[in-house]
Amino acid sequence: MHMNTPPRSTIRLTRRGRLALIATGAVVAGTAVAVPLLSLDSEGEKKPVTLVIPEGWRAGQIYDAVDKALALPPGAAKKSLAKAHLKLPNDAEGNPEGYLFPATYPVERNGRKMTPEALLSYMVDTANKKFNGAPIAAGAQRNAMNVYQAVTIASIVQAEAANKADMGKVARVVFNRLERGMPLQMDSTINYALNRTTLRTTGADVRIDSPYNSYRRMGLPPTPIDSPGEEAMRAAISPTPGDWLYFVTVKPGDTRFTSSYAEHQRNVAEFNKNQQKSAKSG
Repeated sequence: MHMNTPPRSTIRLTRRGRLALIATGAVVAGTAVAVPLLSLDSEGEKKPVTLVIPEGWRAGQIYDAVDKALALPPGAAKKSLAKAHLKLPNDAEGNPEGYLFPATYPVERNGRKMTPEALLSYMVDTANKKFNGAPIAAGAQRNAMNVYQAVTIASIVQAEAANKADMGKVARVVFNRLERGMPLQMDSTINYALNRTTLRTTGADVRIDSPYNSYRRMGLPPTPIDSPGEEAMRAAISPTPGDWLYFVTVKPGDTRFTSSYAEHQRNVAEFNKNQQKSAKSG
């Protein structure tokens, strides 16, 4: 007998005995798996409780997660932006990318499902509380930038740093390149333009005509490229001191930062060799 199952999602029991609804259609960043968490009440009925937004998710992924959490047709959250009246900085020009703060949000209020615009507003209000407070606002000013630019740098750090320990160094590379008038040349900005995640960027990729192509265009991308978390924000306002201009993650756990182009070329060659090895063994 054919069962009606929810589209593009699977329900499974997690180790803690809570049911988790896992979106199979979304690109999952890092180890994040959660979309809505469901709990069982005394009658054994499923009741949506919270929506978890992981650090580094793009707005598009978040809209999809909101649609699923609120059981709305695909595209509903994105359409709701027009009436959401989000409190965004002027520089954002109405685009909430970077301001949908990664956290755990309620899906219901007073026993009723929230509207997508209320949920997105909650995320933006949370971001404003975090970003406009003394440490971030003052740190941005200290580095001669506004908060929106700091969020944009933090979003690159969030996408590029292999781990939390590297975040300050990645931020320093961004600052050093901006100060020297060098293009940022960050693959994460090209991945954003092409709406994908990959480790390999081709010659054709770096020639694409996009305001997010940081190989061809100078300065920061026009908006953030994901939702940065607090560690990435801290790195963006207090980058680690250093003269690095290049970095590459040669293999997991081995990211190498250098100010020497020749040394960077050797590191990239090692990265390429490792990629070929893993492609053969995979």
